[in-house]
Amino acid sequence: MVAYSSLIDISQPSLWVSVAAIAFNPIFWNITAQNEYKNKTITRLLGGKPYLGCYFLAVTIFSLGIFRDYLYHEALGHQPTYHLIDPKLAKPLAAVLFTAGQVLVLTSTWALGITGTYLGDYFGILMDHRVEGFPFNVLRDPMYNGSTLCFLATALWNASPAGIVISVFVHIVYTIALQYEG
Repeated sequence: MVAYSSLIDISQPSLWVSVAAIAFNPIFWNITAQNEYKNKTITRLLGGKPYLGCYFLAVTIFSLGIFRDYLYHEALGHQPTYHLIDPKLAKPLAAVLFTAGQVLVLTSTWALGITGTYLGDYFGILMDHRVEGFPFNVLRDPMYNGSTLCFLATALWNASPAGIVISVFVHIVYTIALQYEG
């Protein structure tokens, strides 16, 4: 029997930095979007141009996501490994989950466009119609589900129990974020 304390090293600062970044991102974009909707702060700072504001926020959110992913990879590198699943199965499963996650994220972005993906509605940029095709006809929140699958896939690929726990945290954070999004 494996001691649970040997599966996750909670003394590693990189673990907590990663968890903080995961929590920070949706808090940041929801607060920023609500502020934009109510006060048009970004639009005003950028000369009254809502599209420029939305693209600025898109670059910011995308960059924060890349940084968050870097911190996650760093955290996994400082954590113990343990093969919960035979590596002969875990690696292919991780590859399938990561591919599925990326398909969901990328097809969501394609279907919504940049302004639909990155909170354009808070800038007053509305879509002509509701997106109901793939992947939205398969899952209610394909971007969040796809992202969560990528975190889980990375954890499985790296045989990281800490990564699996962090993936559950990602799901919880996204579930909470959805309560604040339209």
